[in-house]
Amino acid sequence: MKSNSSATLDLASPISRSRHGLWWGLLGVTAFSFTVPFTRFVVENGQMSPLFVGSGRAVIAAMLAAVALWVTRQRPPRGRQWIQVAVVGAGVVLGFPMLTSFALTAVPASHGIVVIATLPAATAVIAVLRTKERPGPSFWAAAAVGAVAAVAFALVQGGGFGELHLADLLLFAAVIACAIGYAEGGLLSRELGSWQTISWGLVLTSPVMLLFTGIAVAQQPPTATAIEWSAFAYLAAVSMFLGFFAWYRGLAIGPMAQVSQVQLSQPVMGIAWAGLLLGEQITGTTVVGGVAVIACALVAVRARSRRQQLST
Repeated sequence: MKSNSSATLDLASPISRSRHGLWWGLLGVTAFSFTVPFTRFVVENGQMSPLFVGSGRAVIAAMLAAVALWVTRQRPPRGRQWIQVAVVGAGVVLGFPMLTSFALTAVPASHGIVVIATLPAATAVIAVLRTKERPGPSFWAAAAVGAVAAVAFALVQGGGFGELHLADLLLFAAVIACAIGYAEGGLLSRELGSWQTISWGLVLTSPVMLLFTGIAVAQQPPTATAIEWSAFAYLAAVSMFLGFFAWYRGLAIGPMAQVSQVQLSQPVMGIAWAGLLLGEQITGTTVVGGVAVIACALVAVRARSRRQQLST
């Protein structure tokens, strides 16, 4: 691991960069697809409070990040970069894990995926507002259809929203926080590098998360089986740390709005893991819906790629 090893992105052409960004993004999304099922698993089955699950995993990830930064002697962010690091930390280290942990105490994993399926569209909108990327109408059309398809797919599997509960509001807030953190992290990764960005975000927010963890342990000492601790370890090491190596690198290579649409496959994978790990039923609708969601993502990707090719 070399200093700022992922900050320099010299690839052959815009099309080559786009493909590299998509593959890195897909790797990150695959890692994240276990997050909702594992979070639901530990807060439902283990004697772990949602406050501990949301904050404790960030503390462990921050320890890993601090070691990685120290061993590789990374230079700290400078000036405005600290503000960007704070935005990343507030969105993906504090906001999303805490909000989803509390929400998933009241709703099943499939219900959570219903709302989180809107994250690709939210990330694309934030990316366009934050950057100078201007996707064409075909991209937005495909992205909109993909978001609707993802939500519809998850709704069918989750049985629908019914009335809007506090858990739904927490999940919507988690999506907004995560989308902002993703977009800002993608931008900062172009300067600091992908793994450096999430590492500094974890370190910066660690005092707050350590305080929350201490409060959680004092209120309810966590106890769990080996399997439940293993799921928690995944949330800490992969969902909060290693997964961002690939995800932020993909966003940094970009185009950010395009790479964000790879997330449309996350509901498919998430519900598949929920079926395998949590015993939720998977029917033929899952296959049909999964194909539709992934097809929309591919259309969005190809629409953006064609526009890039015509501009070069």
